[in-house]
Amino acid sequence: MEPVQISVPGLLLRPWDLADAPEVLAAMREPAIAQWNAAPSAAAGLEGAREWVRRRADWSSGDHASFAVADPASGALLGSVSLHRIHDGDGSIGYWTLAPARGRGLAALAVGTVTGFAFQQLGLHRIELCHAVANAASCRVAEKAGYPLEGTLRESYRYGDQQRYDEHIHGRLATDG
Repeated sequence: MEPVQISVPGLLLRPWDLADAPEVLAAMREPAIAQWNAAPSAAAGLEGAREWVRRRADWSSGDHASFAVADPASGALLGSVSLHRIHDGDGSIGYWTLAPARGRGLAALAVGTVTGFAFQQLGLHRIELCHAVANAASCRVAEKAGYPLEGTLRESYRYGDQQRYDEHIHGRLATDG
């Protein structure tokens, strides 16, 4: 699978580029991103951020499709959205946004756009979205992007502070409309 670029009004989803590494490193220093995402720690430095970008830029395994979320006018990085664990018609989706991009509906727009791409272009049937119960903002993004809450996974994931958290699981089917 080759990386693609998707443009929708107000948002550009583009392939990752090594030039994004310094901005990714800065993002990993943001407490909310460091806490709620599986990303390189700021301690990994610029080389850790480059490796993170390299993995997301290489779609050749077919098990993920990762996008840099950018402002269509300026090209400024706003966040990340990735389909991962793509297998047998299923996948998972994850995302983060930089502080200046929050509260504008961009995460929900990015998640919704990539979800449409996954169903229409990749032929996926089901996509799961998990987030820590304590991360209320991610719950709002999931709901706005059309992912209904399905349940709670108890102590299912170790987040940035290395503590296990209960997670909400949301799911969306290609047939949901």
